Amino acid sequence: MFLNCLVALEKVTAPSFFQFKDRRYLSIMAESVSNNTGKKLVRIDVSSDTVCPWCFVGKRNLDKAIAASKDRFDFEIKWHPFFLNPSAPKEGVNKLDFYREKFGSRAEGILARMTEIFKGLGLEYNLSGLTGNTLDSHRLINFAGQQGLDKQHKLAEELFLGYFTQAKYVGDREFLLECAQKVGVEGAAKFLEDPNNGVKEVFPP
Repeated sequence: MFLNCLVALEKVTAPSFFQFKDRRYLSIMAESVSNNTGKKLVRIDVSSDTVCPWCFVGKRNLDKAIAASKDRFDFEIKWHPFFLNPSAPKEGVNKLDFYREKFGSRAEGILARMTEIFKGLGLEYNLSGLTGNTLDSHRLINFAGQQGLDKQHKLAEELFLGYFTQAKYVGDREFLLECAQKVGVEGAAKFLEDPNNGVKEVFPP
């Protein structure tokens, strides 16, 4: 089911604070190790697609858990690609039409629920715009990670915000570059210009 993909927290070996109630929203693997700051270092690997609403909800709640625990722990978060629909068209399709075709009579109820959940996070769930292939967004996220995991995490936030609240399309080059600029990713335009850059890293054969 589209909205329930990646909603299980598969493995958590981090401290108990990290097992917050919204763990069903993301596929996360975490481990805690000692570092030289006197605090435990929690390494978190997140597998997510940029068009998965539950993944955005999970990220927001993950961020809350991290913010509440920074006095005791340091965090290292790395994002990994997951493709809900690898064969989705690159040119994109109408988002609302796609949901209605995929979920049929259940669509309105599912979308109403997501609207309420987003409202609880202080966000407006925008159902207009396009959905489609997410390969370029994952290529960019991986590229950002090479410049720092903090940039990568911030980029994921910008992509989610644009797609789910501003009707931006994650397959649109202009939108991707706008997000990259906001978080300080350098060389994004040149990187994305070659469609082969980063493909093996995010979508291995």
